Amino acid sequence: MNFTTVFITISGNYNMNDLKTDIQTYYTKAAIKDEGLLWLFTEGQITNERFLVYINDLLSSGEIADLYTNDEKDQIINNVRSKVKADGISDTRENCWQWFIDKTRKNLHMSLCFSPVGESFRQRARKFPALVNNTVIDWF
Repeated sequence: MNFTTVFITISGNYNMNDLKTDIQTYYTKAAIKDEGLLWLFTEGQITNERFLVYINDLLSSGEIADLYTNDEKDQIINNVRSKVKADGISDTRENCWQWFIDKTRKNLHMSLCFSPVGESFRQRARKFPALVNNTVIDWF
């Protein structure tokens, strides 16, 4: 599978809602459209430490707690129901959601570019353990 590199574009007013929208777009492409994505995320793009809550959840389980409203989840479940059936899986609500998350985990990869110099990486690794526990680290 070929992977397309994607990244967020930080502007002066980029906030949590913008990040949620970008991640939702990545999830849709990865799961529903079955596209391989490599999300390149650099330390300079952390304009709000809360961004790392989403990154941590994505890395640890693939499921971000408040990424979707219940209505949005229902719409996704209905969109993937036929694909779930085609894969020979019972199309219950739970199975459809799990299929969506599993497909996202398969097709959405992250490349985190952080500097190990200084205290910020160490502090972030303690607060957000998936940054270290759920990644492969290449030191350059």
